[in-house]
Amino acid sequence: MSDTESTLDAVTLEIIRNQLEGVAEEMGEVLITSAYSPNIKERRDCSTALFDADGRLVAQAEHIPVHLGAMPEAVDAVLDDEPKPGDVFVLNDPFAGGTHLPDITMVSPISVAETGSAEASSDAETSPEIVGYAVSRAHHADVGGMTPGSMPAGARDIQQEGLRLPPTRLVDGGEIDADVRELILANVRDSRERWADLRAQLAANERGGERLRALLDEHGHEELLTAFDAVIDYSRDRVASELSELPDGTWEASDALEGDGVTDVDIPIEVTVELDGGEATVDFTGTAGQVAGNLNAPLAVAKSAVYFVIRCVTDPEIPPNQGCYDPISVHVPSKSLLNPESPAAVVGGNVETSQRVTDVTFAALANAAPEVVPAGGQGTMNNLTIGGRTDGDDEITAEEFSYYETIGGGFGARPSKDGMDGVQVGMTNTLNTPVEALEAAYPLAVERYALRPGSGGNGRYRGGLGIERSVTLGTDATVSLLTERRRIPPRGIAGGADGATGENFIDDEPVPAKTTREVDAGTTVTVRTPGGGGHGDPDERDETLEARDRADGKTGMENQS
Repeated sequence: MSDTESTLDAVTLEIIRNQLEGVAEEMGEVLITSAYSPNIKERRDCSTALFDADGRLVAQAEHIPVHLGAMPEAVDAVLDDEPKPGDVFVLNDPFAGGTHLPDITMVSPISVAETGSAEASSDAETSPEIVGYAVSRAHHADVGGMTPGSMPAGARDIQQEGLRLPPTRLVDGGEIDADVRELILANVRDSRERWADLRAQLAANERGGERLRALLDEHGHEELLTAFDAVIDYSRDRVASELSELPDGTWEASDALEGDGVTDVDIPIEVTVELDGGEATVDFTGTAGQVAGNLNAPLAVAKSAVYFVIRCVTDPEIPPNQGCYDPISVHVPSKSLLNPESPAAVVGGNVETSQRVTDVTFAALANAAPEVVPAGGQGTMNNLTIGGRTDGDDEITAEEFSYYETIGGGFGARPSKDGMDGVQVGMTNTLNTPVEALEAAYPLAVERYALRPGSGGNGRYRGGLGIERSVTLGTDATVSLLTERRRIPPRGIAGGADGATGENFIDDEPVPAKTTREVDAGTTVTVRTPGGGGHGDPDERDETLEARDRADGKTGMENQS
């Protein structure tokens, strides 16, 4: 036990830890319920967290893995701009704390005059102290750029992907900067929806500040700040202990992305994972260099994927905070696929390359932790973006919209049970957009939304099934698809078979994994997502499970024919 932990008894520490996580969760609820766009309100493509005054993650809501592991970079970038009480910073620049441009982050200093606590000094009221930061990140349905929805398949530089915001004061000393607000809204489609969602983030951050100040009143300044240190120390010790129980050694794995949207040439990702006495070193030397298309992933995204995998193979119940990351070192060569330089295009790196980093890191650890590592999941977010065309008028019409969806698929079979059907896998944790909400919000009609029979890999335990989703457009629009696992299937493990690959269609025409098309009203877009890989020898499958498969229509695997 560290010196910090020893100053708090275990019961008090556990109470404060849960209270801090409760603040982060409540921030998330405020954001979700206040947002206007279905992408945030229905899909919940957003995340919230609390940081201490030094920019260390203290507590987070269990939202989107690719957001949360990368948030510390955003706070670090804001700290460089000397935030003061009453400020709110907004940013999305992947080369200055962001992930990709649609993910807009807000960072709000939380300040409390020490007169609000038992240890107050007489003059603290005139010099408020920043004690932490409330942070929210949300995927906005459009941030400008060359296509509606800001997810263009063929982007070659970040300027084509949308409005790029380095850390910028949207609120300065408690007042919204009207010039910054208007600059943002002038560069996005459907500015009213964007502003409504930005206001939801402001409300979430404000709630975080209110709740943290209440905890300061309850526990006192010294005790709460001591608890910040203690919860971080606790998580660091727990992760190190879990890693020390895995065998020391070095493991390697490789995989590939199916082109970058400019070419179809496979892009290799290679990893070496070294476990040594409670520490993990993850090295991506050998991975492809920076590419021309938009599959480049900022270093923060690569780190986030690694942190997620380590969290999965240790104990997911360990409180998520800065301490979880401290025993992990991630090394990536500069100007590479996973550590690009500006002005690289990156919008697909956040959603697709992050998935492959997850897959390859799991594969490397499969021998070190065979009892917990699953077979390959679908390995893609199946990004579908549909946007109407604007005529430049101030009035928003039904034809001017931005719909964005990540579509679930098969979860890989696990060492002791089948994979899950039709779920988000890896670095995303969103819900779907319900059919009723989708059709009410957009000029779209869902023709089919169903599981794909036979798409999971055979094994002692079967991989989960993929999904088929077909949407017909009620207006002329731009369709963008950013998908993976259309050629290279999700891997089976320990003798299990691979899952089925995915497929994309515009009407009846097969289209590439990454494509942007202008289409007419009446066009139907169909996405068939990959199934998960199987685990173990199929001949060892229990007869009871086989009977259940027949009843559920999971036999006759497409990928086994």
